[in-house]
Amino acid sequence: MEIIALTGLVKEGSGKEVSRKLRNEGLIPAVMYKSGGGDSKAFGLESTAIRHLIYTSKFKMAEITLDGQVHKCIVKDIQFHPVNDQVIHLDFLELVPGVKFKATVPLRFVGQAPGVKSGGKFLAKMRQVNILTTPEYIVDEMDADISGMELGGTLRIRDVKVPEGVEVTNQPAVPIASIEIPRALRGK
Repeated sequence: MEIIALTGLVKEGSGKEVSRKLRNEGLIPAVMYKSGGGDSKAFGLESTAIRHLIYTSKFKMAEITLDGQVHKCIVKDIQFHPVNDQVIHLDFLELVPGVKFKATVPLRFVGQAPGVKSGGKFLAKMRQVNILTTPEYIVDEMDADISGMELGGTLRIRDVKVPEGVEVTNQPAVPIASIEIPRALRGK
């Protein structure tokens, strides 16, 4: 799992005026919540430092340094400006060893489907899955093997191999991919 190191500047006070002041200084207001409950910490981050954490399809972890302490976190929520799509606020979830948390990780399709080789069209219906895990067992992506999919076949959540310590919270019968039979092959 890729870890992005960030340095946060603890902000004094809270509210719209403090957040506006941070944005005027080129910082992004952020809040860190502790998984399992506890106090939240408000701080500011440099906008250039978060690019590799936000603008990616990969699931990444952040190590945020606040007042000399390092906190391992994941991004829980991002708020964008409605007009120019700039990040205006971030919510982080601090990971506590042994405490379960929810996350959304990318779904990667591996293998070659025989149905595609026969002329079918591969259709991915889901690109991400929801998981419940602890920091010790966190994964950056889930693999779905499509090497057994024939023409007209469907791959479902229950067909995804789940690593140890990870629980998929999506419904097991939800389709994640299928092989569509082209019109030219239907008449045969």
